[in-house]
Amino acid sequence: MAKEVLNDLYDYGLKIYQYPSYFKFSLDSILLAELVKVTNKTKTILDLCSGNGAIPLILSTKTKAQITGVEIQNDIYELGRRSISYNNLNKQIEFVNADIKNYSESIGNKKYDIITCNPPYFKVSNLDYTNKSDGLSIARHELKITLEDIFKIASMHLNTKGEFYLVHHIDRLDEIIILANKYKLNVKNLTLVKTKEENKPTIVLVRCLKDADLGIKIGNIYNIDGLKTYQNMFKEEL
Repeated sequence: MAKEVLNDLYDYGLKIYQYPSYFKFSLDSILLAELVKVTNKTKTILDLCSGNGAIPLILSTKTKAQITGVEIQNDIYELGRRSISYNNLNKQIEFVNADIKNYSESIGNKKYDIITCNPPYFKVSNLDYTNKSDGLSIARHELKITLEDIFKIASMHLNTKGEFYLVHHIDRLDEIIILANKYKLNVKNLTLVKTKEENKPTIVLVRCLKDADLGIKIGNIYNIDGLKTYQNMFKEEL
């Protein structure tokens, strides 16, 4: 079993349990959580593929809404569960150890105002990205859930005009748009992210609106050098 550590969750004033040699929260999760816009009308949030709970934890600093996170891997789920308890957030955040597809069936027609997801990026056939660790393979490859599964479940459990926020690899943007239209989660905002000025964007942040009219707003291409600017990135984005 990997050795766990208790780290600062960047500068949010929270702590998070991690396996430094095996599983840590990512910059992608921070960027996605920062993109989410909550209002006083936001009452319920569902986070899919929650990992060790970074997105639910960050969202708890932005809203008093009830947040549910779902993570399939038991050891990673335990990290998130303990982090939620450590930060005294059990009353706001429900953390569930389940396959998302099974969880979706168990809650029936329950609806949420916002759904977020930082899913596995790579198809199983993409062998170049296969990890030696089974846990990392599940986190990064569509071994347990596909991109289409995620869009189908998000559409099923979003209120009309509810928002779906997704972070993904830019190579799958065409598939994202096709699936969004198929499941009536029309893409409203796209933001491209690159890690260095000289690089091409590799990550896309997507905001979808259920049962919305067609029309996409393309945001700025952000150069993220470390984490220096992420908290101010999206103030004028949506």
